[in-house]
Amino acid sequence: MAAETPEEQEWLDHRVDSWVETYKKSMLTPVALSLVATHQPAEISTIAEAVTAATGWQITERGLYRTIKRLQDSGLLVSAAVDAPRTGAKRKLLSLTPLGASYLSEIRGHLVEVPRG
Repeated sequence: MAAETPEEQEWLDHRVDSWVETYKKSMLTPVALSLVATHQPAEISTIAEAVTAATGWQITERGLYRTIKRLQDSGLLVSAAVDAPRTGAKRKLLSLTPLGASYLSEIRGHLVEVPRG
């Protein structure tokens, strides 16, 4: 059912945007862990691109770095510094730890998908 007045549409748009932002914040952890698991060892830039490709979300680099740092501090991800080809500059490659793999498995076991009907 569509909103009937501009005020109702504005209210609806605000509520949906608010819900999406809350959803993105809570789902970024399992999405990031899933993408690291798929691409590991993975650079943060690869994960950022994969998040956008998989979800359509526009996330800030800062927000992703905070999430990655939190996951590392929690022991779910580990990073290794390696030399970049041609330049020799250091870059971080992310991988799941065994704890991270278990955590991701447990989260996946609790996700609910409701069929569209």
